Amino acid sequence: MTSDIIQKSVEKILSHSIDLTIISVEFNSIGGGSINDSYQIIINKKERFFCKLNSAKKFPSLFIKEKNGLEFLAKQDIIKIPSVIACEEFDDKQILILEWIDHGPGTEKFWENFGEQLSMLHRISDNHFGLDEDNYMGALTQCNNPSKTWTDFFIHQRLEPQIRLALDNRLLDNKSLSHFNNLYKKLPEIFPLESPSLLHGDLWSGNFLCNHNNEPVLIDPAVYFGHRSVDLAMTTLFGGFDKKFYETYNHHFPFPQNHREQWKICNLYPLLIHLNLFGETYRLDILQTIKGF
Repeated sequence: MTSDIIQKSVEKILSHSIDLTIISVEFNSIGGGSINDSYQIIINKKERFFCKLNSAKKFPSLFIKEKNGLEFLAKQDIIKIPSVIACEEFDDKQILILEWIDHGPGTEKFWENFGEQLSMLHRISDNHFGLDEDNYMGALTQCNNPSKTWTDFFIHQRLEPQIRLALDNRLLDNKSLSHFNNLYKKLPEIFPLESPSLLHGDLWSGNFLCNHNNEPVLIDPAVYFGHRSVDLAMTTLFGGFDKKFYETYNHHFPFPQNHREQWKICNLYPLLIHLNLFGETYRLDILQTIKGF
């Protein structure tokens, strides 16, 4: 439950963020991610908003980075994104308040729209792989220093920081490191030159919604310009999306012939993130992948 102090602070933030005279405020706790406290806020028994709270000291600028990612995706006007109502800090807390999204049924047409719209998002490109600011992937910081090639970016900005952290925590050993070094040599032929794509960056099944109009809505991004196989690979990590999603995407932006191979390698990054956050359960999947190359 939120404390009275937090509720009063949130009410004050809302009072200068929305064009409403606030008569009543209700806080309903809802399921959040692994690091945030999440609430539905109901204003005047009618207007609803989604609210996340977290420590500003433990995860500095977490919500500012999320806000920036949401607004950058929204600017493309391709896939629906919840509107950002407020993003502020008070005391040692940070708060993000978003438009509330009512859920819809997720029909076959939804998945077709999702596949087509993601393919359109991936057509948005840049001169470099990376981004002009760092952000977060879950609870871990994500460095986005620009690189000219995907393999260079993937090795130095994605795999190596997580491998170092896993080695420090004794979740991987030096033998694993030699397998990764062998993999690095093969990456240029596995990932032929392709322009950077604008990515959601953390596209698993918990980070999109189907709204009441049966439209896809993206949430919780870890935005950067990368290889499009990153997003596609992540969709397969925890059960996969509907087959219509993949068929439609492939129709509009055909997969590379070796896309399954690319997806396995791209998923090393989120698996390493999970290894470092949640422990050795994810080590076997990582070892099987790197030994296979």
